[in-house]
Amino acid sequence: MTIQTYEKELTANDTGETGAHQAGIHIPKSQTDLLALLPPLDASTKNPDAWLDMADDAGEIWRFRYIYYNNSLHDPSGTRNEFRITHMTSFFRSVGARAGDTLVVSGKPGTWQYNISVRRAQIAGTPEPVRIRLRGWQRVY
Repeated sequence: MTIQTYEKELTANDTGETGAHQAGIHIPKSQTDLLALLPPLDASTKNPDAWLDMADDAGEIWRFRYIYYNNSLHDPSGTRNEFRITHMTSFFRSVGARAGDTLVVSGKPGTWQYNISVRRAQIAGTPEPVRIRLRGWQRVY
């Protein structure tokens, strides 16, 4: 199999610029190819998770938690049913990630080996605020 690459334009909430507490980067259930690249999580378990080791451009290994928040399947009053990658704050800070930058995750299916990087936004030298168009995850071919 070949290496698969996925990108997500980061929001201010993703990078921590808003000061809000967010439980990681959301992965929509519709992103079946991306979810298949990641380790399988058992939906019969409440909030199953796995730890992902991802190498950055310098070869440093970062550890992130991949979790399926699924209390809606296990608790009568549960509301969550979503996949996320958490524990990313230190990585984002170390690379100076900002809203508008692009998170890039790649890996070879079935190997559980991943690479991660942040590509800087191409922003013109203007003091005006940058408007971010939300697009979510995209597979790169």
